Amino acid sequence: MNASKHGYDFSGRVAVVTGAAGGIGLAASELFASCGAQVALLDRQTEVMQVAARLAGGVDRHLGCVLDVTDADAIAKAIGQVRARYGRIDVLVNNAGVALLEAADSLSEAAWDATMAINLKAPFLLAQAVAPVMRRQAYGRIVNLASQASVIGLERHAAYCASKAGLVGMSRVLALEWAKDGITVNAVSPTVVETALGKQAWAGAAGHAMRGKIPVGRFAQPEEIAALIAYLASEQAAMITGENVVIDGGYSVQ
Repeated sequence: MNASKHGYDFSGRVAVVTGAAGGIGLAASELFASCGAQVALLDRQTEVMQVAARLAGGVDRHLGCVLDVTDADAIAKAIGQVRARYGRIDVLVNNAGVALLEAADSLSEAAWDATMAINLKAPFLLAQAVAPVMRRQAYGRIVNLASQASVIGLERHAAYCASKAGLVGMSRVLALEWAKDGITVNAVSPTVVETALGKQAWAGAAGHAMRGKIPVGRFAQPEEIAALIAYLASEQAAMITGENVVIDGGYSVQ
């Protein structure tokens, strides 16, 4: 992949991506890097350090940070590290997420709290952390990974649906408040994506049944979601803010 192929040039831009060790986060990091961006890859998995080194190809260009995205102090430290190294932050992709699936009447309080902490609280804390940098630049792009579950109900997804609907609502408020500062904030809502998390949650009969409900007849690929993220993070999307862009193969139009 290269900048000319995708039509985006992120040269001189710095992108922060959470959940970057695999899945959508990795695909987005690879795309940003291929289009010239310097990428700070954040993940709780130590493998993120090797991923950052691999993307850099032996050059000290990208940054890997191991952290818990629900820890405000860890976020402040990581964002401070990015600022110190690059001097700016242009893009934040809040991708890290969790799906703890259980019937509503047996869902534990611990599972509810963990879902909200990772899927909703963490993106807010990260957005707060990067906003002052973006405001000083009068430029910023924040893309929050929501889900088709933000606009529809799914069995065994009470906490997940609530967290993703909340993320969309939060994105709209941040878009409204920060537009004057040159910052756009949007949400992306995919159908099931064939990541490790998606494959685990939709294995077997459940996955077969879900594919049958999607008009295009398949699940999404991480690279397809990354392409939409890149567009929303690009100069070309400057007039798009406060939106929840659904990418679900037609599922929610039925």
